[in-house]
Amino acid sequence: MSYNEKFQITYLITGAAGFIGFHLSQKLLEEEYQVIGIDNLNDYYDPGLKKDRLKILEKYNSFTFHKVDLKDKADVDNIFETYKPTHVVNLAAQAGVRYSIENPYAYVDSNLIGFINILEACRNYPVKHLIYASSSSVYGGNKVAPFSTNHNVDHPVSLYAATKKSNELMAHTYSHLYGIPTTGLRFFTVYGPWGRPDMAYFSFTRDIIAGKPIKVFNHGKMERDFTYNDDIIEGVFRLIDKNPAANKDWDETKDDISTSFAPYKIYNIGNNRPVSLMRFINILEEKIGKKAEKIYMDMQPGDVLRTYADVSDLEKDIGFKPSTSLEQGLEQFVRWYKDYYNIK
Repeated sequence: MSYNEKFQITYLITGAAGFIGFHLSQKLLEEEYQVIGIDNLNDYYDPGLKKDRLKILEKYNSFTFHKVDLKDKADVDNIFETYKPTHVVNLAAQAGVRYSIENPYAYVDSNLIGFINILEACRNYPVKHLIYASSSSVYGGNKVAPFSTNHNVDHPVSLYAATKKSNELMAHTYSHLYGIPTTGLRFFTVYGPWGRPDMAYFSFTRDIIAGKPIKVFNHGKMERDFTYNDDIIEGVFRLIDKNPAANKDWDETKDDISTSFAPYKIYNIGNNRPVSLMRFINILEEKIGKKAEKIYMDMQPGDVLRTYADVSDLEKDIGFKPSTSLEQGLEQFVRWYKDYYNIK
């Protein structure tokens, strides 16, 4: 694509100061695209980390940042009216399964009200494609693995998961009513440099280095499809120009339910290789060079025993499958962590 063609494309990235939003923004900026980033910079976790991510993005001339909360419709509309984004990637959300039990209204404000404001803005200021973050959490109590986008996901076990499933339903409605091409991405346990401090791998690293015990839930008898951030970003980047097509003859009795009679599609993005929590901890100990003191605890409310992504649609449609091993990914994360927090 020529520079002039790229200049005509403007990406709006919500949650640009967040973990995935930061990395995607940086990828697009390195590819010489115009990026408008918005984020509310809330204190769910250390805002200093978010501001340090922004400092890196603000070195690029083609990056513009605005502090905006998605629940403020006027501010969201103003961004769309001012910049006329051609593509929107909605990564802003209140994250965390357990926090949704403590503070459910934060999820309503960000994940429901915020998302409807994005959908309305995409309707009133038409865009070529809306991509939005869903989550592997939507699979809830499902037992059949690997988890397929063709499986029913009507049994969430946390409010966070319920809001993400709601986002998929809301997006489908707007795809049908207004012809907005929408693609939902079910991310599976994303980790890596510049990650979220509320995630287990981050807090494990912090506590192991500090010599503090770590809490191992369900006595370590869980599996997660840990997915390295670079693989997530590559998948999203390849899908940005892959607009879903409507299938006017779609039939729910025989067609994939991740597609529709509307221009709508759902993908899993996961490593397709679940790893036990104890194996994960052992690899992390090896990369840190220190054994963890472990406190074994019961399963937490809202948690699930296993996640495992079927990524066959991703392979078929864009020729890509996450491939970074946990050993490679955790080595990169630990190296970044020690550098960022100046640990020798």
